[in-house]
Amino acid sequence: MLNKMRNIGIMAHIDAGKTTTTERILYYSGKIHKIGEIDDGQATMDFMQQEQERGITIASAAITTEWKGHQINIIDTPGHVDFTAEVERSLRVLDGAVAVICAVGWVQPQTETVWRQADEFNVPRICFVNKMDRIGADFFGAMNDVHEKFKCETVALEIPIGAGGDFDGVIDLIRMKEIHWDASTEGEKFTVEEISAENLENAKKWRDTLIDTVASNDDELGELYLEGADISNEMLVSSIRKSTINRTIVPFLCGSSRHNQGVQPLMDAIVDYLPAPDEIPPAEGLHVKKHDEEEKVQVKCDPESKTPVGLVFKIQYDREAGILSYVRMYSGKISTGTQVYNVGKKKRERINRILRVNANHMEQMDSVSAGDIGVFVGLKISQTGDTLGSEGMPILLENVKFPEPVISIAIEPETMSDRDKLNETLEILSREDPTFTHRDDEETGQLIISGMGELHLDVLVTRIRDDFKVQCRVGAPQVTYRESVTSTAEYTENYSRMLAGKENTAGITLKVEPRETGKGNLYTCTAKHDSAIPDEILEAIESSINNCFGSGIKLGYPCTDIGVTVTSIDYNPLTSTPPAFSAAAAEAFDQACNNASPELLEPVMAVDIESPTEFVGDAMSQITQRGGMISSMDEKSGGNIVHAQAPMAKMFGFSTTLRSVTQGRASFSMTFSHFQKKAN
Repeated sequence: MLNKMRNIGIMAHIDAGKTTTTERILYYSGKIHKIGEIDDGQATMDFMQQEQERGITIASAAITTEWKGHQINIIDTPGHVDFTAEVERSLRVLDGAVAVICAVGWVQPQTETVWRQADEFNVPRICFVNKMDRIGADFFGAMNDVHEKFKCETVALEIPIGAGGDFDGVIDLIRMKEIHWDASTEGEKFTVEEISAENLENAKKWRDTLIDTVASNDDELGELYLEGADISNEMLVSSIRKSTINRTIVPFLCGSSRHNQGVQPLMDAIVDYLPAPDEIPPAEGLHVKKHDEEEKVQVKCDPESKTPVGLVFKIQYDREAGILSYVRMYSGKISTGTQVYNVGKKKRERINRILRVNANHMEQMDSVSAGDIGVFVGLKISQTGDTLGSEGMPILLENVKFPEPVISIAIEPETMSDRDKLNETLEILSREDPTFTHRDDEETGQLIISGMGELHLDVLVTRIRDDFKVQCRVGAPQVTYRESVTSTAEYTENYSRMLAGKENTAGITLKVEPRETGKGNLYTCTAKHDSAIPDEILEAIESSINNCFGSGIKLGYPCTDIGVTVTSIDYNPLTSTPPAFSAAAAEAFDQACNNASPELLEPVMAVDIESPTEFVGDAMSQITQRGGMISSMDEKSGGNIVHAQAPMAKMFGFSTTLRSVTQGRASFSMTFSHFQKKAN
């Protein structure tokens, strides 16, 4: 039953308590029988060895559990910015999300990043203010911070009883009851009591605020409210659900996951307020017709549909099972042992097994239907973002977009016999993680790997050594630059060569021009050509230009923000061949770009520094010394957040310097912002 299913993600800033909260959800729903603590490296969801050692979540883990007759598929996502691709791909396939917010830190930099990503995918969410037992905890401050930062209507469904060391449970504003947890049963048992006299007035005030906010977002409830009619709890819950799914309000709950308080009401809220797969708007797809014509279609969540549509949102390598493909089904049903059609790659693949994911162990399934998430074993060519469907009705879902890698290091095996094994390992890792790439540098002969940050590459290199048992050496980190053009230029190339005694000719005119920053490269062909020009000629030209984008103009760095338009094609049916056009297009691209004032671009990072007030000056000084620009500063209880932009090349080793000038009390996060002309 679709209405008994929830696909949710837990998202937040690093250290806000996402994984701890998930552990409690699994424990109280009976999925695990012992609570694993991150601090002890025992968390169920952090099953990778490195996650246990570092105490952070790296890969989004999926797990299925049940609560009050509902199936809940949970995806626990990383909070560290270097693993933003994991968050991005997870949000793409979620129906709802729980944003875990620290009661002391409020909205932190990575919270802003994941919130914006959730907005992009229109994901309804509820907020759980965690760590209410910590000194300085402020539930209402956190709620107001979300309201101010994200301009959304926030509404408290609970208020805390006390805060910090005095935190002693919550008041449920819908049922108007106090809830207290029993520490001796690890929070499994709790008592629901009448509200004490000292808390009653405050509870009534916040219940009135709750009804007022919900009524102003629901016309039906609003009318009853204005008439002074009684509003039942059922009507209130129904109205909150409707407004949450429509994203007009964000409900707030609170607790302390570490001390087993507040988690069961959160689980009730997931079931009560977050949408079932058929309660969200249909996914948008493209129906790929003959001659690659495309027509927009709506993909309705219907398990009975004869047209299966699924999206591969994650690839993971398992030593025993091989490649595991995580698939979210949007329509129809796919069964074990059947063939599926990879719509983007136009290839058929066979599914050997379908598994239900339980973090680090799997259960066999016969099939997976619309709305559900499963793991397919046996897919050889599928990658993250690929659509699986049927050949008769090929529907392509919008691909997941990932940021480009900005930092590179050279890597080499310790022995030549390990080179093939290293290449195979890199191939597996780049299929798993779309923000990780590898290439051979033609000039130096080195093998270069690229990623989103120093921690990202450090984790990947450790996996190569520990998980894949390939001993390797790595060089110092290098910045990945880009090349672009600053003016428009046109060039005509006429190619003529004798190859194997046969004349090969091609003629092509193309124009290159700069595009707006961040828009990426664009290839178009406006040359008037009739059906006499075979498709393989046009494909050879497009493929050649796309290869040129990757190999650069002068220095061999990938190109960005360049528009290439083929304006004329000189085709001779007797002598023109695809290789000739491929060579002509490459030469024309090279000459045109060199005539269009090429420039070198460097990656600029958005840097957020959290620092106690007394060290803010030192922290700002460190960033400006590295060529950074301060853009703004936010004040918070106990400190400030400095927002700045700085060139990636000057940010190596920044964490060490920042720690030393702030006595280890400041922290920072860094995300890629844009490419700009490299300063001399």
